[in-house]
Amino acid sequence: MRRSFRFLLRPTARQAAALAACLEDHRQLYNAALEHRRTVYARAGVSVRYGDQSAELRHIRADDADGQGRWSFSSQQATLRRLDKAFVAFFKRVGEGRTPGFPRFKGRGRFDTVEWPKDGDGCRWDSQPEHPTVAYVRLQGVGHVRVHRHRTVQGRVKTIAVKREGSRWFVVLSCDDVPAEPLPATGAVAGIDMGVASLVTTSDGGRVANPRHLATSAGRLAAAQRALARKKRGSQRRRKAVARVATLHAKVRRQRLDGAHKAALALVRTYDVIVHEDLRITNMTRSASGTIQTPGRNVAAKSGLNRSILDAGWGCS
Repeated sequence: MRRSFRFLLRPTARQAAALAACLEDHRQLYNAALEHRRTVYARAGVSVRYGDQSAELRHIRADDADGQGRWSFSSQQATLRRLDKAFVAFFKRVGEGRTPGFPRFKGRGRFDTVEWPKDGDGCRWDSQPEHPTVAYVRLQGVGHVRVHRHRTVQGRVKTIAVKREGSRWFVVLSCDDVPAEPLPATGAVAGIDMGVASLVTTSDGGRVANPRHLATSAGRLAAAQRALARKKRGSQRRRKAVARVATLHAKVRRQRLDGAHKAALALVRTYDVIVHEDLRITNMTRSASGTIQTPGRNVAAKSGLNRSILDAGWGCS
């Protein structure tokens, strides 16, 4: 069984700067590869594949030894595969008649993960068994970064990814051969209904409260966003204000995800069979514009309902 383990990184100031530079160079590589595909197809009508761009990567690294050449070759290949997967998904949507959504260039705030496909190839997980809560991950071009290991890693580490969330850095370990832990049978069967007043209502009358994390943090978020709106674009103070808003949103996200996982685990431990409705959350939370006869009616009410549905985090569970 494959399972992922996520831990907080404790980089030094120099390591944090190196991680940011690594992320930025991978973002530029992704955008350059996308521009290459677009330009070649527009001028010659030829589709560029992953293999073509991977072969050119060696020349790019040789010409830019102090830039792209600093980082792991396999991690850069993973970034090119990420772009290739985006194109595969694009053509699949075209073939199915759905809205295509052509792959886009990644801005600084839309590229936050770098992956190393194999432990030992440009990266190394060092578990430090003599220290139960301390571990290190070695990354090429960054060094040995301290990891806050709050639980034991099981199985064999397969891939390593580093992710930035606001001002924090996390490492995600994807592990193979994790032993399965089957739960004891209860013989109970239930149907569940997702809601806003109660997050979950079971067919036998049980309820799971909706914690409303976004509503709880609404005051602090509003104050942070007002402060952000007053800052001059491009200034250092605005960058700090953006980081504060991102930190608050990241905290709400973590709280919502943690609550959803705990609620789902409690249900799985209680019932052997769980039946749930097939919700189209994207369709349910589309912006309201009213009807042709009465445009603009009930838009505010629909907006509030959309916010409540998204705050409940039905998709997390």
